[in-house]
Amino acid sequence: MISKAFQNIVSQMAEVFPKRFGIADAQGLVLAANGPELSEEVAEELIYAVGNNDKLFFKNGYTVRLIAGKPYTEYIVYVEGTDEVSKYCCNAITVAANNVRYYYDEKYDKTIFMQNIIFDNMLAFDLHQKAHELHVEIDVPRAVFYIKALKKGESGIYEVIRNMFPDKEKDFIVNIDTDNLVLIKELKEVVSSTELEAMAQSILDTIHSETMLSALVGISTVAESIDQLNNAYKETQIAIEVGKVFDEEKYILNYENLGIGRLIYQLPIKLCELFLQEVFKKGDITLLDSETILTINKFFENDLNVSETSRQLFVHRNTLVYRLEKIYKLTGLDLRKFDQAIVFKVAMMVHKYLVSNSLKI
Repeated sequence: MISKAFQNIVSQMAEVFPKRFGIADAQGLVLAANGPELSEEVAEELIYAVGNNDKLFFKNGYTVRLIAGKPYTEYIVYVEGTDEVSKYCCNAITVAANNVRYYYDEKYDKTIFMQNIIFDNMLAFDLHQKAHELHVEIDVPRAVFYIKALKKGESGIYEVIRNMFPDKEKDFIVNIDTDNLVLIKELKEVVSSTELEAMAQSILDTIHSETMLSALVGISTVAESIDQLNNAYKETQIAIEVGKVFDEEKYILNYENLGIGRLIYQLPIKLCELFLQEVFKKGDITLLDSETILTINKFFENDLNVSETSRQLFVHRNTLVYRLEKIYKLTGLDLRKFDQAIVFKVAMMVHKYLVSNSLKI
């Protein structure tokens, strides 16, 4: 247990610093101390004071500091007094405790283990050996969800997801930063894409109800063994990136349903540029104004049906035909012909991809 390691640090430091000090967890439980333990009320006040900030704080005659490294308060160091000796003592114990915690997490923490897997920081042989040491099931189905808050800053989504999936032995939450985290969800069996999307919708609904924030969720295919988790994580990243370009109105982005956007996303920039030059020989797609683009999108939504499109746009059929003729003169593509409409649709997606790509810009 890490509490034994903490107690060893406190015992050694007690020979150097003539102060009363200790280490407590986020629930106010004192794990190690060199004197009488704090009262529950005082411990809670110290934890509340330090929050998630790893700077020194002073409260109720104590110097307190967070043992950093997690997306939430996990352990704190407290030292009686607020003088220079107390500050030095608190800093020294925090450094020592941090080193112990890093070692402990690396060796025993299952979440750190899962993090190393999805970030591809482990060899296959080490992966299986470590899984056996930590008693992590190898051949059970898991799904990976990449959750991205749309508002920058302290979003608080970690606590929301942790409360939704409290089983730390089966469901793992890897915090990337304040706005991005990854949920590795163990499944009882391989489930359908629809069921995964239902889970994602539940996550979005809960985040919104708890924080009033919006988020994106990228969904992987089901990883049937622990060896496939790294690939599943990459799938969620691709789902988010492709979705931001081609499905801006969607908040749930499933890797299995990316369509042609997945193919375009993997094409070289130069090849995309050559394709657009080949398609638009008469004029560039940027010559089309917003009204024309709206007409094109609505025409595609209605499966190239002139009557239904004109009805939804509240324009006369002849007006729509005139607009389509105008598009033909500008681009050389007649959207009323199925094969040319397909080419135009793909070309629009390729153009959108190039505009969104930082290399192009």
